[in-house]
Amino acid sequence: MAENENEQPQGAAAAQQPAQDDQPVFQLQRCYLKDASLEMPHAPEILMEQQDAAPQVDIQFEVSQRLIQTDLYDVTVRGTITVKTAGDKAIILVEGRQSGIFAIHGIPAEPLQHVTNVLCPSMVYPYLRANLADLMTRANVPPVHLPEVNFEVLYQQRLAQAQAEAQRNQTPAN
Repeated sequence: MAENENEQPQGAAAAQQPAQDDQPVFQLQRCYLKDASLEMPHAPEILMEQQDAAPQVDIQFEVSQRLIQTDLYDVTVRGTITVKTAGDKAIILVEGRQSGIFAIHGIPAEPLQHVTNVLCPSMVYPYLRANLADLMTRANVPPVHLPEVNFEVLYQQRLAQAQAEAQRNQTPAN
């Protein structure tokens, strides 16, 4: 009799199942480095030259996401760092794409867009920052660290741009 004390009647277990399925799910399943490249097109000569001015640093990044199967999303943050001399000669070019596979279920469409454009990239981005800095360190050049990014502000800016574009397209030309 003691063996069955913790068991629930079949009806009670079946009644709890639908309640669990309706619960929203947001979970990082896996974070991985999808792609990384490092180029030093003018090495080793560029490393031997005396630099009279501070190098120019250009940092770009973008976020993309795609549904890979039901309730499973792949969110990728791509970052590119280009460092050039004052004479516009490339010292180093580093690019990486860091991705996360997220299980997302039970979240309505509008909040889902917020999750995949703000929360997911915020979780993946620190890994990208570390990987790109590590690549530069391994190339024996001073690392450029990607800045902290507020993905919420970027998402709101993209929404405002899309809304402005939609309004321009609705306005008849004179």
